Amino acid sequence: MILKPIPTHVVTGFLGVGKTSLIQYLLAHKPADETWAVLVNEFGEIGIDGELLKGEGGDVAIKEVAGGCLCCAAGVPTQVAVNQLIAKARPDRLFIEPTGLGHPKAIVETLSQGHFKPVLSMRASLCLVDPRKLKDPRYLESSLFTDQLRIADLILANKMDLASLADLQQLEAYLQQQSITAKVLPVQMAQLLSAKEASLYQYLEKHYFARPTAWRVSKPAASTGSSLLGSRPAMPFDEADDARKLSIDEQAFDEQGIYRASNRHEGRYTLGWVFDCCYEFDFEALVAWVKAQDCLRLKAVMITGDGIAAFNYVDGQLSVMELDDSLDSRLEMIADKPLPLAEIEQALLCLTKRLSN
Repeated sequence: MILKPIPTHVVTGFLGVGKTSLIQYLLAHKPADETWAVLVNEFGEIGIDGELLKGEGGDVAIKEVAGGCLCCAAGVPTQVAVNQLIAKARPDRLFIEPTGLGHPKAIVETLSQGHFKPVLSMRASLCLVDPRKLKDPRYLESSLFTDQLRIADLILANKMDLASLADLQQLEAYLQQQSITAKVLPVQMAQLLSAKEASLYQYLEKHYFARPTAWRVSKPAASTGSSLLGSRPAMPFDEADDARKLSIDEQAFDEQGIYRASNRHEGRYTLGWVFDCCYEFDFEALVAWVKAQDCLRLKAVMITGDGIAAFNYVDGQLSVMELDDSLDSRLEMIADKPLPLAEIEQALLCLTKRLSN
């Protein structure tokens, strides 16, 4: 039984801007006596972010929804995923990370209405942005980019170690032009995370964790017919719907121990692989291969001869982080053109050896 509404935050921003790093940072400073939950929606079909977040401890519940479907008009994946996560964790606080190519307005509106209204308390939404992107006309012409900024209660200007003061001023000028009044806070998430610095967490806890989101639902949810929550009744928290389970944990590997998935949505293409634990990749060769790829984004958690490594490749820049454990190797690519699956897979297999069971 939910005794009081659960404080809920949406963390949004474009691909590769640092959303997962922010959530990792927040989880690292979570009060020891609280249980937090994170719902991650990835644009591709292979869950990567859940692997990065799952090591934060038993008092953090992680659920992934692949395929960018949290933002779809029907809203049913949102309803199912949130219900299952709350039923499992009974969290004291919930964070929702939509895909960087998703429309967060639909999520905020879904979670502010109907069945969720007495259950979730929508608190401040956080949007990360790389100020350097304002130099790229594709961002300025993107309604999605503007929508993500528009619903934010706080805008975190990330990667300030790479951006200039002129970049930050251009961002602020753009926000003023769009009549977006949310506060802009310059940060360097990678540095804060590695240094275990608590200053940003303390600031958010003091000024934004208790603040209701300023975003207002544009219209009430319909009581009949098609709506953001769908036409079927809301599901009770303690009912599991295995037929519509959204987890991709039980993937069907082929005889080689490989699972493949691809998708196309809104002019973007994804390719993803899961290699079972028998595959061990050559770390140095894998680093060189990743740096040679022509794609918008590449994320991976890979078992290598030097340990478990998480790869994040965006805008020609690669970051690598060591992880404690992983049950398999996962890699996903996002591009604005079709990717050659067979060619890429063969290249990956050349970087690995198959261990005996």
